[in-house]
Amino acid sequence: MSESVAPVSFLARAMQRRSFFRVAGATVAASTLVLAGCGTDDPTPTTPAAGANVLTLAAGEVGLLNYAYILEQLEAAFYQKVVDAPPADLRAGEKEALTELRDHEVIHREFLKFALADKAIGTIEFNFSSVTFTTREGVFTAAKKLEDLGVAAYAGVGKLLSGSYLALLAKIASVEARHAAYVRDALQPNSFGTPDAGIIATTGDYAGLNVALTPAQAMAAAAPFLNFTVDVSQLPTT
Repeated sequence: MSESVAPVSFLARAMQRRSFFRVAGATVAASTLVLAGCGTDDPTPTTPAAGANVLTLAAGEVGLLNYAYILEQLEAAFYQKVVDAPPADLRAGEKEALTELRDHEVIHREFLKFALADKAIGTIEFNFSSVTFTTREGVFTAAKKLEDLGVAAYAGVGKLLSGSYLALLAKIASVEARHAAYVRDALQPNSFGTPDAGIIATTGDYAGLNVALTPAQAMAAAAPFLNFTVDVSQLPTT
């Protein structure tokens, strides 16, 4: 199999067998409600609060869901920029694959917004000045960083949730893991068996498993893309 088609073939194996909502275990009714208001374009960006330099997340599950909502907004906004102006050196099928990733992230974003209802934070305008959108390598390098961050963030927040929210976010996390695997293979073909300290913990209770980031660690990693500070001090820790 040639290198130019390997990433697309992997995506077909990993992601195109079933729709996101079957993967996420959402009901048909919930899917209809979310998709009814779900477009592919990002909403008009707004600041979290007029003139605010700090966004403080509320305590409890509302805060945790908004934390996930920030990360899903970030990924959706990133892929939207890629799809709007894809680099000229993308390989065959990669624009379509990146569009599918964009669609997944938009659904994740809108699902969390729907779940939060009037408790959802505002739409965020992100800072992508550090990303080289004009080259394939720049796009996939940034995508790898964001997808690995998302997987690690979900791994760290699982123990802080319970009930239906835990089940739903765990299944969203499984889709994010597929994204991370595809992006990694596109950037470094056939690298699945290569140990990577950036995604696999080598010490502690989680040795051999995915790295798990606390909300504070994840927001620190996301800071270069944010124009404000996210205060997660009120989120549960146990």
